Amino acid sequence: MARKGVAKILLCLVMLLSNCVLLAQTEPDNHPSKPEEPGSHSAARDTASLVASDWRIAITPYLFLPLRTKGQSTVAGTTVDVDLNLKKTLELLNVAFSARLEAWRGRFGLVSDLYYVNLRLKEGATIRPPRNPDLNIDINIDVDADTRQGWVAVFGVYRLLEGRFPHSGRRYFWDIGVGARWNRIKQEVEARVGVDIARMPTVSNRLGGRDSWWEPTVGTRVGVAVSDCLMLGARTEIGGFGAGGDDLQWNLLIGLDWRAWETTSLRFGYQYYSIDYSSRLSDGKFAYDIDQHGPYIAVTWRW
Repeated sequence: MARKGVAKILLCLVMLLSNCVLLAQTEPDNHPSKPEEPGSHSAARDTASLVASDWRIAITPYLFLPLRTKGQSTVAGTTVDVDLNLKKTLELLNVAFSARLEAWRGRFGLVSDLYYVNLRLKEGATIRPPRNPDLNIDINIDVDADTRQGWVAVFGVYRLLEGRFPHSGRRYFWDIGVGARWNRIKQEVEARVGVDIARMPTVSNRLGGRDSWWEPTVGTRVGVAVSDCLMLGARTEIGGFGAGGDDLQWNLLIGLDWRAWETTSLRFGYQYYSIDYSSRLSDGKFAYDIDQHGPYIAVTWRW
C-alpha cells in the first residue's frame, strides 16, 4: 500500500507545481491585496513587505468531516475492516479538536498543526441460556471499543516565491516547509461478561493499548488570488517514511480562502488523508491503516 501511496503523492506534487494555482491555507497577511495597474511597482512593494520586521500571526480552528473512512484496524493481532460514512462517524464521535497556528516574519514562518479525535463504540447484549429458558439466568455482555488519534506538528516554512501576474496584478506564491510531527494512537477493546446468578463477579478482558512516535514531515503549498478577497490554493504534507512504524502519512487539501472581513477569513475545501501505521504491543500486532476524504471548513483570525 505504501508504493501506491507514494505514486499518489508524486502525482499530486506534479499537479501542484505544474498548475501553481491553489492554496488551502494562506499566510497571515494583515493587508488585503488591491488591484494594481499593469506596469506598476507592485512587485517591488511585495518584495519589501517580505523583509518587514513585524510578526504576523494567524489562528485557524478547522473541521475535517470525512464522508468516507475506510481501511483496517488491528488490535492484539486481530484485523477488522473499517468502513464508515459521515453519519456513522458522527454517531461514534466523542471528542474532536483541531487548529492551525502560523507566525510569519519576512520570508520565514513557523506553522503548528494540532489535531485530536476520539471515537467510541459501546455495545451491550443480554443472553438467556437456551437449554432451560424457564431458568431465571441472564448473561450480560458489554463491549467498549475506544479509538483515539492525535498529533502535534511543527514546521519551519520559507516563502520561496512571491509575485504578481503582469496583466491582472493578482498575487501568487509558493511556500516550502520541513518539520516534525508527534503522533499518538490508542485502540482498546474491553469485553465484560456477567452472569445474573448469586454474587458471581464480572469477568473482563482488555486488548490493545496506545503508542506514540515522532516522524519527519515535509510540506508545500501554492496559491493565487483570483479577486481582491478570494484566494484559491492547495497544500500537501507528507510524513512517516518508516519512522516509529509509520510507513506513510500524508494529506492533500484543495480549497479557497474568502477574506470576508479585514482580519477574518472563511475557508472551504476538500481534503484527502491517509495513514499506514503498524507496530507491536505486548499482546500482538497493533496497526492503523486508514484512508479518509471529505469537506474542510475553517475560520481564520489574523493580527
